[in-house]
Amino acid sequence: MELSKVTALMKATALELAILTGHLVLYPSGITAERPSPADRTDPGDPLAPSATITPGTRPVVLLHGFVDNRSVFVLLRRTLTRHGGRDCVESLNYSPLTCDLRSAAELLGRRVEEIRARTGHAEVDIVGHSLGGLVARYYVQRLGGDTRVRTLVMLGTPHSGTTVAPLADAHPLVRQMRPGSEVLRELAGPAPGCRTRFVSFWSDLDQVMVPVETARLDHPDLLAHNVRVSGIGHLALPVHPTVVAGVLEALDARGPLAVEARDGDPGAASVA
Repeated sequence: MELSKVTALMKATALELAILTGHLVLYPSGITAERPSPADRTDPGDPLAPSATITPGTRPVVLLHGFVDNRSVFVLLRRTLTRHGGRDCVESLNYSPLTCDLRSAAELLGRRVEEIRARTGHAEVDIVGHSLGGLVARYYVQRLGGDTRVRTLVMLGTPHSGTTVAPLADAHPLVRQMRPGSEVLRELAGPAPGCRTRFVSFWSDLDQVMVPVETARLDHPDLLAHNVRVSGIGHLALPVHPTVVAGVLEALDARGPLAVEARDGDPGAASVA
């Protein structure tokens, strides 16, 4: 391995460890489910509090965490969406760590989306999913009719074609559903004609949870999908890295197809870090 690649990997690993440490501190604050309210926040200083003051024309955003995680992973992204992205309704969904079927989590997501639509009066929402959360949201959109409810789905480090990392973790049913060739992934690889949702998938060349890293690319002939390549950061950094967060804002605000820049002969990827 070239020295430059070794150095980049070491830097990315150090950043992952730092982010993991910070996330472990915040993790307990995100265990309890969010309680949306039609009223203003009672504590604007709480980074995990739901923001439900609605402004016409701004679509609500639903944040969906990954495997064995919770809503605390989105503290920085949530703050950016509300303070700099002009989003008045940004809500996180926790699904139980005891969930054994990705489809059940997708159904729960669908119920939350319907509740938000009814409460805010918006016909559509946007979703940002990290890792498994992106796969759950994609299943809702593709297989449960969510494409009529979701305008843009942004996925960060999501194993679209399956990851082979940590083979000993196969004891958990959700992990098995993230393996190449699983029944869930075969369903998602099937035809999806007329799907209306815009998909944006961020993948990192140093993501050690996505094996191979290209599994986080979404390539499907029936989907309007844009893949954004991120250089030099790992899996945990995707929801918090400032450049990725800026890319998420751009993806949610885009009115048409995102402009992507060819890199290394790959016309569907762009470097953002």
